[in-house]
Amino acid sequence: MTTIIASTNRPGSNTLLMSQHYQKVLDQKGYPSEILSLTDLPDNFLASDMYGQRSEEFQIIQNKISASTKFIFVIPEYNGSFPGVLKAFIDGCKFPDSFYGKKVALVGLSSGKYGNVRGVEHFTGICHYIHMHVMPLRLHIPAIDKEIDANGNLIKEDTLRFIDQQAEQFISF
Repeated sequence: MTTIIASTNRPGSNTLLMSQHYQKVLDQKGYPSEILSLTDLPDNFLASDMYGQRSEEFQIIQNKISASTKFIFVIPEYNGSFPGVLKAFIDGCKFPDSFYGKKVALVGLSSGKYGNVRGVEHFTGICHYIHMHVMPLRLHIPAIDKEIDANGNLIKEDTLRFIDQQAEQFISF
């Protein structure tokens, strides 16, 4: 199973829109996937699911992560890196079983002009530490608010082409 992780708990985020676009692209290629938005984390996640504790709500998420063999992390830029909730999520998942030896593609988003280059690089280090296989083609999508129309559709041809290229490589990765 492939899981696309919308790596923020911000409601109504562009990260979720981008995750949904990736899912559509993969579906069109006959490659099913599921989306996990970090908005789905239990409200009391930090108190209920860290340090070996496990709530029923998070156990459902943990089961999805354990069953997944490949991941796409769509990562928005927060303060020059990635959201703290993403790190807490990784820390809350069972180690090493959740991610060890599994494959991952990374997509960075930002409202600025660099597409979260630094945050994706920071998260790549974490992926290596937890023994994930990181696909070499990482996308960085800057000025995300100019990439999406009023209906939530991606509109820039070069971005659509790069996403398609990454999706093709991900399927064969």
